[in-house]
Amino acid sequence: MDIKAIEYHVRGLLEAIGEDPDREGLKETPERVARMLEETLEGTAYTNSEIAEMFGKTFSTPCDGDTDSAVVVKDITVFSYCEHHLALMYDMSVNVAYIPRGKVLGLSKIARICDMAAKRLQLQEKLGSDIAEIISLAAGTPDVGVVISGCHSCMTARGIRNASAKTVTTTYKGAFRGNAELRTLVALN
Repeated sequence: MDIKAIEYHVRGLLEAIGEDPDREGLKETPERVARMLEETLEGTAYTNSEIAEMFGKTFSTPCDGDTDSAVVVKDITVFSYCEHHLALMYDMSVNVAYIPRGKVLGLSKIARICDMAAKRLQLQEKLGSDIAEIISLAAGTPDVGVVISGCHSCMTARGIRNASAKTVTTTYKGAFRGNAELRTLVALN
């Protein structure tokens, strides 16, 4: 990430909206925004495969493709940014389920995968697809379900300004595609 270029352009943006980037409250804003973007968009530096490798710590399990043996983690909190408006996607809750194939991921790794995948400019639908792909790669299973619910400031703070609107997206791979019972495991509460 080019921090100096971000600082330069944030300063220009402040000027373009009629602000004085040298006034007391804004003097360090370009630097602060650059550091914030470096942190909140960290996931852009990695491919899905690289994230799976980073957080792919697994443990052996006797469960091997048995659809009665799913791992489910719910209510993982993340935030992201809409690629259309650079607007915040917030109050996002991610539910993930997968069927182990001889190994299971460390539970904290599932949350870390969701967090890192969220640190990109994207659509919520793409975030769900990326999380499912990364979990599949890291756990070595084709059977993954991801459900995300979230608010989008491009709808709540501008445009229609509907503050109560939530977007729900689902991604089902492998056994989750045709099995309604499995999909209930990952469903929102």
